[in-house]
Amino acid sequence: METVLGVVQTALPVFLALMLGVLCRKKHLLTREGIDTLKKVAVDICLPAVVIGAFATAEYTEKSLILPLVIFFAGCLGLFLGKVLCKKLKMPGTLTPFLMCGFEGGMLGYALFGLLYPGESMSAFALIDLGQAFFCFTIYKALLAGGNRDRKTLVKDCFTTPVVWGVIAGLLLGATGLYKWLGGVGIASIIDACTGFISAPTSMLILLSVGYDLNVKDLLQKETLKTAVLRLAIMGGMLGVILLINTVFPIVHTGAMILAFMLPAPYVVPIFADRPEEREQVSSALSAMTVVTLAVFAVMCIFAS
Repeated sequence: METVLGVVQTALPVFLALMLGVLCRKKHLLTREGIDTLKKVAVDICLPAVVIGAFATAEYTEKSLILPLVIFFAGCLGLFLGKVLCKKLKMPGTLTPFLMCGFEGGMLGYALFGLLYPGESMSAFALIDLGQAFFCFTIYKALLAGGNRDRKTLVKDCFTTPVVWGVIAGLLLGATGLYKWLGGVGIASIIDACTGFISAPTSMLILLSVGYDLNVKDLLQKETLKTAVLRLAIMGGMLGVILLINTVFPIVHTGAMILAFMLPAPYVVPIFADRPEEREQVSSALSAMTVVTLAVFAVMCIFAS
């Protein structure tokens, strides 16, 4: 009985927030402009506070510093496999290979991890996301943009992103030992109070936005399912190898790693579509991947309780 209640307590808020998002779209309680504003608040204000707290409190050891590099190379490998297999399977769309790597940590990962493991430091997921951010803001985004953007523009985009500055601030506090020193004089608790207050609505805002954009009607299309299954196979294969290595050389929180690799591809991909039909195809695939993530999350709730 306690296990059932624990699962419901963890999973129900997620699905309730998603359904409220769907309701807001169907009943026109929020406009597209309104939901975009909520996303901006969540990603540019609330999420940086989450990231600062996560990196400030992380334990920096040699093993933990290896983890971002592992995730970076996993992203590169996923992109390579995506390009090869998409070509071999004759899958349509120039952006389809980019759906086979990376994961949506900012708009979904942190929210779900916090609900799954409320008593644990967010740094377990943040160190994974650090490698993901390094991959996305370098190789991934450069190739995704193609020849349309120069190197200076890409660098500018990276360093004008609030989450990136949140990572930098958190690393400066945590990796230098400054946060621990501030704890000794009582200032760290003030930082915790500020970041905790600002980050409190993150999960609700993000999940409401995801629910608003969740496109269920196109999920059963053949190409959509094919794309989602191929991503699941690629990411699942890499996850299996990493978890196998982790049993011998522990470097990662197992739950955080499973969640990360079962997340959908970055939600930014449709922006780079040149044709409306490809944008719709990519958005449908992301919706299918989000449903897969929520199914995995529901299963993880059982084991986490």
